Amino acid sequence: MTLVRFRPLSTALDPLRDLSDIRSEMNRLFDGFFGGSSHAAGRERVWAPAVDMYETKDELVVVAEVPGLNEKDIQLSITGDMLTLKGERRWNSEVTQDNYYRAERWFGKFDRAVPLPIPVQSDKVKASYRDGILTVTLPKAEDMKSKEIRIEVA
Repeated sequence: MTLVRFRPLSTALDPLRDLSDIRSEMNRLFDGFFGGSSHAAGRERVWAPAVDMYETKDELVVVAEVPGLNEKDIQLSITGDMLTLKGERRWNSEVTQDNYYRAERWFGKFDRAVPLPIPVQSDKVKASYRDGILTVTLPKAEDMKSKEIRIEVA
């Protein structure tokens, strides 16, 4: 019996992510059924890093898992309401394909577009990378920040 992690549908936030997840699960299903593996050593695959997004009082924060990369291997861009992460995880060519018993890690290029749910100040975006975690901090547009309104007693 296989345990499968429950993940509620998130189509309201990122409908393309669910399609990518379905494709990955179908590939995994067929790999297991036919006894093969599309994770074959050295074979480039299309993959997308896992991304979390949350909001603070003044910022929208995007956190992406991209282990095994240098910050030079990652490109970030923002166009309108879309944050795009691109990069490539390269195969370790020091070990030959014949020496592998199992190769489950994903290698190759990735291109992940994350729709931003609120307007941000694109000229003030900051990004940091540590221990395989990319954190992108996007300041909210001034008109999106919550403002306290003082109530006067009449």
